[in-house]
Formats: sequence, structure tokens, C-alpha cells
Amino acid sequence: MAGIDEVAGELSDVVDFLSNPDAYRRMGAKMPRGVLLSGPPGTGKTLLARAVAGEAGVPFFSASASEFIEMIVGVGASRVRELFAEARKVAPSIIFIDEIDTIGRARGGGSAMGGHDEREQTLNQILTEMDGFSGSEGVIVLAATNRADILDPALTRPGRFDRIVSVSPPDRGGREAILAIHTREIPLAPDVDLAQVARTTPGMTGAELANLANEAALLAVKRGQEQVTRSDLSEALEKVQLGAERSLVMPEEERRRTAYHESGHALLGMLQPGADPVRKITIVPRGRALGVTLSTPDADRYAYTEEYLRGRIIGALGGMAAEHVVYDMITTGSENDLEQVTTIVRGMVARWGMSERVGRMSALPGDAQQAYGLSAAPQTLDAIDHEMRRVVDECYEEACRKLRDHRGQLDDLAQALLENETLDEADAYRIAGVTRLTKDAEG
Repeated sequence: MAGIDEVAGELSDVVDFLSNPDAYRRMGAKMPRGVLLSGPPGTGKTLLARAVAGEAGVPFFSASASEFIEMIVGVGASRVRELFAEARKVAPSIIFIDEIDTIGRARGGGSAMGGHDEREQTLNQILTEMDGFSGSEGVIVLAATNRADILDPALTRPGRFDRIVSVSPPDRGGREAILAIHTREIPLAPDVDLAQVARTTPGMTGAELANLANEAALLAVKRGQEQVTRSDLSEALEKVQLGAERSLVMPEEERRRTAYHESGHALLGMLQPGADPVRKITIVPRGRALGVTLSTPDADRYAYTEEYLRGRIIGALGGMAAEHVVYDMITTGSENDLEQVTTIVRGMVARWGMSERVGRMSALPGDAQQAYGLSAAPQTLDAIDHEMRRVVDECYEEACRKLRDHRGQLDDLAQALLENETLDEADAYRIAGVTRLTKDAEG
């Protein structure tokens, strides 16, 4: 249960109820009917459900929501009835339904053919079984989803899923505990510092950390080592975050341009107050990218200031600005940077009230898949478009100006990259002649 202490607290109530129900009955307290575990993929929702059943020592029935769905209408509903009947025979017990959004989507949206009808019947049956009249005494339903926003409101009302527990990616202490668990079987070299790895992996889930530990072990085997070293873990992290290295023979001119592109990102990241520290710069092609600049914060961040977001935009535009300043031309290498910039600036203007002209309102939905036109008046959309362009143009001009002012440092970084291909944090700051402002790592 490493890394999710607050969730464990929520679920220990369920365990306690199943272990000694009499104390609750005397107080007239009813057992929660259902607990919905909601959170991103890989945060350990299924593991949590198993842990609850193990702790409570009660029978555990597990099913995936997709198992209920068949083309023949009515089969799903009968399977739900059977599952609840089995669980009631041995109550108190726990039923776990994984990926409940498969059948639990809000009803009545668009009329698909038979499969849609079948899904609704299955959902209706679950709602009926969870309701009080069926006397499902002592059966708790746990369900997991990473799309709680699309579930039918009848599912999430009190009396059905009484509790919605958010399972978030772990914080830094949690990541360290998870890494310790996943490296129990792995012989680690003395230079490995799991606390440092935890610091440089903000936002990673339990499943991703397990994968990171495994990739490092695979690398160590490939290199014929007896132990996993610090450099194995660092290389595994690059592979997981940035993609595998590609053996691409680049023309010298293109290598030089890539070196300037990455140096632009890195230098602006270093010069920008409050920006995330630059951890590594490389011009070794990885995944779809010809080069990569990796920046991660010292401490986990949960809210962002306008200054920080502008700094992120300036840093992301640094590659394009460097090509502009040095070569007076731009290439297609900035596609991914521009996608990031657009996402950030759209949030600033249309969702977080950081534009005077659009004002303090959330004009576009958070879900980018929703069509623009339906969400705001045409004049508002025009204003959003105008403000997005204004913010990005200001940031681009500042990026170009800073790179012109610090052209010598940009040249030094690019030259060092051409010679070494990869620069780590300490070398990058030393070559650029920038003092790394170390905030207290506890942040």
C-alpha cells in the first residue's frame, strides 16, 4: 500500500466494517454499498481492491465490466444477477468490477444499435442489485475506472456508490516507497539513490515506476553486470520518458541545427526564474525526436503561477527561437514544442482566467476532444484566439531576445553538445555559465 496513505485510510473503514459489523449496527450506521476507485491508469486501483479483500478476510469476486457485454440482449443482466447471488450466499463479501465505465456510461447519449441497449440493461441490473430493496446485506461493491466523469449519475449517487475515492499518482515519498518495493529482488549498486530517482520522476504512477525498475534491470543484464547501477536507472528513465535511442545517421548540418535547437530549450530553461531545472540535454535521436532536453521540477507541483506557465512557453519555444536567431529559418522539428505551447496557452486564456480580455471564466471545457464551437459564443472564441496568439507572440519575442543577448552561452552549449552528444545537469549549467538556483530539495 506504498504511496497511497490517504486512500488506504478511506478504505480501512470498509475493512473495519466487514471485520466487525456489530459495532456499526449498534450505532445505526449503514455499511457503504459501493466504493468507486477513480484515478489515472497504473495508480494501483485493482491492487487496492484485492488488498481490501485480503485485509478483511472475506470472499472476493472479481469481474471486468466488459465480461458482461454480449451481442445477445439480456445476457449481461443475467450475469450480474448471478454474480450478486453468488456473493450474497457467502456474505459478507466483496464484488470488484474493473473498468466500470464500459457499462456505466451516462445513458441516453445517442442511439447505437443492439450493443448499446445491452449495455443499458446491464447497467440497470447493477443499479437494481445495489439498491436497498434487493436486500444485498453485507455485499460491498468496489469498482474501478479512469473515466469517472462519464459515469451515469445514478451510479454515483449515495446509496449506490456512496464513496468516490480518488487514487492519484504518488507523491515523492510514495514514489520512493514504491521504488523500494519494486527493487527488492534487484541487486542495487551502492551508488543508487532511490530518493534521487523519486525526485526526478514527478507524476509517474506505480505501474510506470515498476516498469522503470525492470528496464534498469534488463539494461544491467545486457551489459553483463552483477548489480544495477545509477547510470542504468538514469538510462532506463530516459528510455521510459523519451523513447528508445534510434541509430540515425544525420548529416552534419542537421546535427548542428539540432544542437542549437536543444541548446535554445536548455538555455532558456536555465535563465528563466522559477523554471524547472534542466536535467539532461542530448542530440541522440530518441522516439520521434531528433534531440531531447529533459527538465523536471525539484518538488511536486500542484498549482502553477502565470509566471511559471509563461516560462514553460518560453522554454518550449526556445528551440524554434534558436533556429530563427542562428539560421534565420525554422524547420519542422518544432512540431511537438508547438503542441505543448498550444495546450498551455489555451489553458491560461480559456480555463484559468489569466487573460484580462477573456476575463475570469472557464470558457472552454477541460476535455479537449469536445468541439470548440459548442462551448462558447463566437465572439468569445475570437477573443480566446486573439489572446492565445498575443501571449505566444510575446513569449516568442522574449525567447529570441534572450537568446540574442546570451548568444555566446548558446554557442558554447551547442558546441559542447556536438562534441559530447549528451550533457548531464552539472555539465550543462557549467558550460552555460549559469548558477543553478537550488531551492531546498524538500520544496
